[in-house]
Amino acid sequence: MKDLKHLIYFENLLQDANNELVKKGKEDGKFAIGYTCYFMPEVLLDLPGCFSVRLRAPGCTSPDIATYYMSGRVCHYGRSLFERALEGGYNFLDAQMATETCTVTCRFQEHIKQKKLECVSDMDVIKNDKFFCEFTDVPFKKDANAVDHYMKQLQAHVLDPLKENLGIDTSDEALMKAIEEHNEICAIMQELGEFRKAENPVITGYEYHVIQLITLVCPKYLIIDKLRETLEEVRSRKPDKKWPFRCRVVLAGSENDDPEFTKLIESCGAEVVCDRYCYGAEESRVPIEVMEGETPLAAIARHYLDTSNCPRFMPQHDMRERKQRLVDLVEKYNADGIIVVSNKFCEYWSYERVIDTIVLQRSFGIPVCSIEKEYINSASGQLRTRFQAFVESVEIKKIQEGK
Repeated sequence: MKDLKHLIYFENLLQDANNELVKKGKEDGKFAIGYTCYFMPEVLLDLPGCFSVRLRAPGCTSPDIATYYMSGRVCHYGRSLFERALEGGYNFLDAQMATETCTVTCRFQEHIKQKKLECVSDMDVIKNDKFFCEFTDVPFKKDANAVDHYMKQLQAHVLDPLKENLGIDTSDEALMKAIEEHNEICAIMQELGEFRKAENPVITGYEYHVIQLITLVCPKYLIIDKLRETLEEVRSRKPDKKWPFRCRVVLAGSENDDPEFTKLIESCGAEVVCDRYCYGAEESRVPIEVMEGETPLAAIARHYLDTSNCPRFMPQHDMRERKQRLVDLVEKYNADGIIVVSNKFCEYWSYERVIDTIVLQRSFGIPVCSIEKEYINSASGQLRTRFQAFVESVEIKKIQEGK
C-alpha cells in the first residue's frame, strides 16, 4: 500500500511527551493537563483554554532513579513515568489530573504532587510554578450511585480546580463544545477502525496504533486537520493485491503506548485488527451521548463508567461481560485469535490475563497467546519467537478445521 502522507510526522511526534504540537499549544497560551488513565475523562481536559496529554515515557529503558523511590517490584510503566518526570520531561505540564485507579501510577502522581506539609518535604519534581495535582476517586461499580459519586468527584477534583487555578470556563456550554470536538475525533477513529474489518484492510494495526496515540498526546485542535486528511486518504487507498499477513488477531490487555510492539506482532505475520487495551481505541473512541434531561457532566460520568472494560471491576457479572466482550470483538473483526498482554507487575491485568487465557480457549475455542512484558519492548527476540509460534498454531488450527 502507498505510505500515508502524515505517518512519519505522526511517528516523530510520538518520540517526546513534550512534542512539537504540545509546545505550539503552550505558545498559544493554553494549559497542558496531564493524565494517565481512561477514568480521567480527556474531554474534561480539552475544555477551551487547555488541552489533554496522556502521559508516556518513550525511550525510557532504565528507570533506575525512579526504582529507588518506587521499588523494582512495581510496574515498569509507573517507574518510567516517574523517571521521565525526574529528568524534567514533564515540566511543560500545568496540572496532573490523577485517578485512584492503578496503584503504581498513583504512587508516581503522589511523588510529583506538592503536599505542602510540615512533616514531609516536597520533592518539587515538576518545575512549573503553576503546576498542581488533583486526585479523583473512581468507584468500583457502575450503578446509579457510582455514577453520582463519580460525577461529584469530577466536579470537585477536575472542573473546580481547573476553574480556580487556571481560570478555565467549565460551564455546560463549554462542556458541550468539548464533547462535540471529542466526538469528531471518535468518529474519525471509528471510521478508520471500520476499514480493519475488511478481508484485506487498507490500514495496518501499526498505522492505526500511531494515529490513536496521536489523538491522545497532542492538542486536538492542532491535529484535527491532519486526521481528517488521513481519513480521506484511507478512504481512497488501495490495498495490496495479496493480503500480506497470515492471520488476524485482537490485541487486548494492559497499558500499551508503544507502536513498535504492534509492529513486532505484524512482522511475525499476525495483523492486529482490533485494539482492546489501555490507550487503545475500542472503548476510548466511542462518542459521548448526552441524553435528554441529562447535564453534560452527568453524561460524561455515565459514559466513562459504562464504556470501561477495566479489570478493576471485580463483580462476577462484570468479569463474564469482559470475556464476552473479547469474544464479540473476535467475531466483529473476523479475527483468528487473541493476544492478551500484561505489563510485568501489573496487578489488575496479571489476574485478567491468566483468566482470559484459560476461559477464552476452554469455553469459546479461541486461540490465545498470553504475554507478560516490560513497558519498553526490550525482549523483542523472545517475543518474536512466541508470536511466530502462535501464528503457526493458528494456521494449523485453520487447516484442521478446513478453513
